[in-house]
Amino acid sequence: MEKAMTITYALYGNVYVNLTNRCSNDCVFCERHYGPSINGKDNLWLEHEPGVQEVKDSLLKWNPSDYKEVVFCGYGEPTERLDDLLEIAAWVKQTLHKPTRLNTNGLADLRYKKHTAPMLKDKIDTVSISLNAVSEERYDEICRPEFGKGSFEALKRYAEECTAYVPHVVLSVVDQVTTAEEQKKAAEIAAACHAVLRVRPYEENPNH
Repeated sequence: MEKAMTITYALYGNVYVNLTNRCSNDCVFCERHYGPSINGKDNLWLEHEPGVQEVKDSLLKWNPSDYKEVVFCGYGEPTERLDDLLEIAAWVKQTLHKPTRLNTNGLADLRYKKHTAPMLKDKIDTVSISLNAVSEERYDEICRPEFGKGSFEALKRYAEECTAYVPHVVLSVVDQVTTAEEQKKAAEIAAACHAVLRVRPYEENPNH
């Protein structure tokens, strides 16, 4: 019997939502280069992008007392489906009464050509943005953004704007991709954006 595609999956005591496999970055260290799974058991390559009701139905299969938060982070950039993400996030808060987190590359404004941070208000509790570098040159080298030059500055603007609408804003870098000096600089960038820095460990199948 063929296994159903993975719309939601468990990791680190949370439930993750796998909305899309599309992404505007092609990071050299992305987990997608290593295989189909983050947690070692679920294939995160989607047969099709799940509809809003499919995602809700999948989330209802989990016992809310068994996880801490609902995280939008699968094998793609969740904001590629921003309207659906926001609808589901609002439903999670109203129906499941769980905190919500968005893991993102921070480039939604470039995708939609507008300020998207205000749309997160009252729907997303934490935004975790993959900073990954401390200069535009290095960011372009390792993240290979679809939007090209200016992506790094757009990411930082987005992070700062999010602090006005989201209770917790985090910028992250990967430990083995950045030096101690770069991590210090990254902390300064995060502080300038009124956010906090997280140095996340690089794993065989890293999760951002």
